[in-house]
Amino acid sequence: MIRIEHIGIAVKDLAAAEETYARLLGTPCYKRERVESEGVVTAFFQVGPNKIELLESTREDGPIAKAIAKRGEGVHHIAFEVADIRAEMARLTAEGFTLLNAEPKRGADNKLVCFVHPREANGVLIELTQEARD
Repeated sequence: MIRIEHIGIAVKDLAAAEETYARLLGTPCYKRERVESEGVVTAFFQVGPNKIELLESTREDGPIAKAIAKRGEGVHHIAFEVADIRAEMARLTAEGFTLLNAEPKRGADNKLVCFVHPREANGVLIELTQEARD
């Protein structure tokens, strides 16, 4: 793993959260993106070398809506940048971690992503990210 790539925060109202985080961080959102496969709209903020990703569900049955219903708004996941997502997935599987997807999938911000089940990371959902190279 190279570095923390971003911290994902589940929110009910993306527009209101964007305004709050723009004031909090002293910088505007640099990118908004809809990710149909995950049922979310995201907003990204750059903070030094790190990013904050706000996530609002676009579906009542989406993973973000379910997370908010269960735990409320707040930190949803921590994403780590990796050099080779498939190699990192193989390494984590060999270490006994359960991955939530068998193959990397396209995520927001031009990334390939894969998630590690939170029950095996002390309740924290871990996301692996690699820049898409196509």
